[in-house]
Amino acid sequence: MTYRASLVLLTLALMASGAASAAAPAPDAQAQALHVLNRLAFGPRPGDVERVANMGVQRWIAEQLHPEAIPLPPDLNARLGALDTVNRSTGESLGEFLALRRDVRMDDDGAKQRRRQVEMRVSRQAAEARLLRAVESPRQLEEVMVDFWYNHFNVFAGKGIDRALVTSYERDAIRPYALGSFRALLGATAKHPAMLFYLDNVVSSAPRPDAKGKGGAKAKRGLNENYARELMELHTLGADGGYTQRDVTELARMLTGWTFDQKRLARTDETFRFDAGRHDRDRKTWLGHEIVPAGHQEGEYALDVLAMHPATAHHVSRELAQYFVSDDPPPALVDRMAATWLASQGDIRAVLATLFASREFMAADTVGAKFKTPYQFVVSAVRASGAPVVNVMPLVSTMNQLGMPLYGCQTPDGYKNTQDAWLNPDALSRRIAFATALASGRLPLAALPAAPRPVATMAPNMAGGDAMPVPAPAPAAPAGPKPAPLDPARLQATLAGSISPRTQAIVQRNPDNLRAAMLLGSPDFMQR
Repeated sequence: MTYRASLVLLTLALMASGAASAAAPAPDAQAQALHVLNRLAFGPRPGDVERVANMGVQRWIAEQLHPEAIPLPPDLNARLGALDTVNRSTGESLGEFLALRRDVRMDDDGAKQRRRQVEMRVSRQAAEARLLRAVESPRQLEEVMVDFWYNHFNVFAGKGIDRALVTSYERDAIRPYALGSFRALLGATAKHPAMLFYLDNVVSSAPRPDAKGKGGAKAKRGLNENYARELMELHTLGADGGYTQRDVTELARMLTGWTFDQKRLARTDETFRFDAGRHDRDRKTWLGHEIVPAGHQEGEYALDVLAMHPATAHHVSRELAQYFVSDDPPPALVDRMAATWLASQGDIRAVLATLFASREFMAADTVGAKFKTPYQFVVSAVRASGAPVVNVMPLVSTMNQLGMPLYGCQTPDGYKNTQDAWLNPDALSRRIAFATALASGRLPLAALPAAPRPVATMAPNMAGGDAMPVPAPAPAAPAGPKPAPLDPARLQATLAGSISPRTQAIVQRNPDNLRAAMLLGSPDFMQR
């Protein structure tokens, strides 16, 4: 039996025996520090547990709730500033995409290859920006919330022009509001061209039987309910939020005319426009209320109502509690969070403060109760290793192999964060392969990537449907420092009480060159 197969069996056996939740039963300062670092952050970096324990867990939480007061390291700022495709305007990004698509249609020599190269460059830089922040930013709660909200308001990067828009979507519609007003976040996602295109509201119109198509034939302009349905089912009220199919249709009518023009966006950077000619100007009845025709304001009114609806407060509070506490969160906690939501007018920071101050969040039986998603596992492993990250592509490749490509969930519900979505023998084997490569120093994180290959591979998508085209990992440049194997003693000190005594004993019985891999591949580390 191979080393990897043995470690998979060991991991499954330890999980079955409950060893993963056996670490650090006492709620002392170090255990609390480790707990909040595993939940409000993507795990500890070397020295983090001691630093948080010394400053005080509550003070650290308060600091994380106000990321604007935490300066970013100059090196990280410089690297983020150098990513030109991440920092350019939405219109510039779309304009380049449309020009390349036009060249391909004109059978321009080399146009397809140029387009693939540009798409891969955009994809690589988006991944670099997200992963560098997740690994290195001291504003860890902000990064955790960007991960949460992107999945909540998911947009699939593989759909048409959204390849050029998701970078702006995360930067402009998600990140600025991650700890702010839910109503502002809801409005930013609703009006961003990436969401308008992804869920087809860009083409939703009131039927106009008098409209003419080519050759004088009648052209039907129809209602599209995709965004209205997901807006209520996923983004706000929840599937059991008390609305009907008629409410979906009426909301879709209220949102007709919420669109954007691709050419105008590329030329003027106008990301949203209300097209009164597309709008359904008749009366509507939505959620039991008569809606007087008011054009663009009908949609704004709908977002106002949805943001402060009790069902939304409960639905989103439960999703937050599920992300931060347990797969089946305590109803009493959800109720208190929902009450804070309504009292604070949907202040995300206030709702999180209620969550983090709760006895349920800090209870010993919640320690290690969450199974890491592939994204959380990969980022937390790199953070724990303390390894410098120059080349993010090995991390991107790993997440593709684990079925969670960045921006690659095709369905609107986003990636799940529960154990049953990600725990299976094949996934464990792939995680352990990554842990082994990282621990042994075989992962080329410190080497500058060479130019991308003009090919694309197909990444598996756990959400179902067709695979998503993603850039093939670029070969590492020959120059650059060779990564050193991880020091298992330093790694174990970084992970502190998250490794149970039983796992520690098993690790200690193995050779030094296997111990770091066993720690990162252990069931304890896969929990948070």
